[in-house]
Amino acid sequence: MNKCPVSDYCGACQYQGIDYAKQLQIKQEYEEKLLSNFCHVNEIIGMDDPYNYRNKVQFSFGYDDQKNLISGYYLPDSHRLFNVDECMLADKGINRIYNSIKKIISSLKIPVYDERSHRGFLRHVLIRMSNLNEYMIVLVTAADKVFNIEELVNQIIRFNPEVTTVIQNINFENTSMILGNKNIVLFGKGYITDELLGHRFRISPSSFYQVNKRQTEVLYATALKAAELNAKDVVIDAYCGTGTIGLCAADRVKKVIGIELNEDAIKDANINKQLNGINNAEFICADAGKYMLQLSKTKRKIDCVIMDPPRSGSDQKFMSSLVKMNPSKVVYISCNPQTLKRDLNFLKSYYEIEKIIPVDMFPFTSHVETVVKLIRDF
Repeated sequence: MNKCPVSDYCGACQYQGIDYAKQLQIKQEYEEKLLSNFCHVNEIIGMDDPYNYRNKVQFSFGYDDQKNLISGYYLPDSHRLFNVDECMLADKGINRIYNSIKKIISSLKIPVYDERSHRGFLRHVLIRMSNLNEYMIVLVTAADKVFNIEELVNQIIRFNPEVTTVIQNINFENTSMILGNKNIVLFGKGYITDELLGHRFRISPSSFYQVNKRQTEVLYATALKAAELNAKDVVIDAYCGTGTIGLCAADRVKKVIGIELNEDAIKDANINKQLNGINNAEFICADAGKYMLQLSKTKRKIDCVIMDPPRSGSDQKFMSSLVKMNPSKVVYISCNPQTLKRDLNFLKSYYEIEKIIPVDMFPFTSHVETVVKLIRDF
């Protein structure tokens, strides 16, 4: 039975109305169909409570055909907003703060952005939270001209004391991208801090950070257990982002080398390294494939590569570099079983595929994460 009143037209939750145990069964069967030819597929790791897990949600603002204020999400493949009062996947505090902000925006008559006329001020409200009970509000505006924004911020803080920072993000562009390039801190430090596997991570408005903290800990713990790391190991964290998994591995190994093409993510990774007092991690801003190819020519011994590529998987350049580097262990964290299958078909000629462990990171959606352990076949 559906719990969500907008599920018929929202489209974000493909498995609405399906019992959670059945959802896990569907995902298990999907993984087995794609991947069981490589090795046994372990039972999928689900959540005890599959609701209210998202620590980041963005709500869009606009007008309906009668020029009434409306806020929520866009209909699939359209620019038409529909009203949302509560998202069953969002943290309960996020839902509460969102509804408070809606009322404040209405009472202050803050002009919102009209996509048709390209006029107005407020486009989106992005809310992020941490398990340290810190909440970030990002007010995405179409201009830096201020429409009573000081009073807006004052009321947000007054009615929502758990909010620790408020940021104005300016997005001038006629685009579907939520965030622009310019941030102005209106209240607080401009970031929040989360704790993951005993480590702390700074989250800025545009930082990549997994949206399901509870299952991220499960995913990373599963990957690190599969890696069977020891104090002599030198580990590469490929596609390292802000350094989360590499830093969680650092206290188990001799050295971590994180590689990431996004310069802002590398800056965050170095901040997170300092925040945790870790001195055996190095973060490199580079294409992972190119850097690993150069590293392989130095004959430096790499014991383990942990790779967490985007949905498109790894490209041929990276895969060839990985094989030339020849680490004794590879742990592949995949968010797309289809591209995982493609990449494993390449790697199986060089590595034994020892474990495949699905993890349900996004209940009520069709997405599934997978941890794969590969060991050198020689």
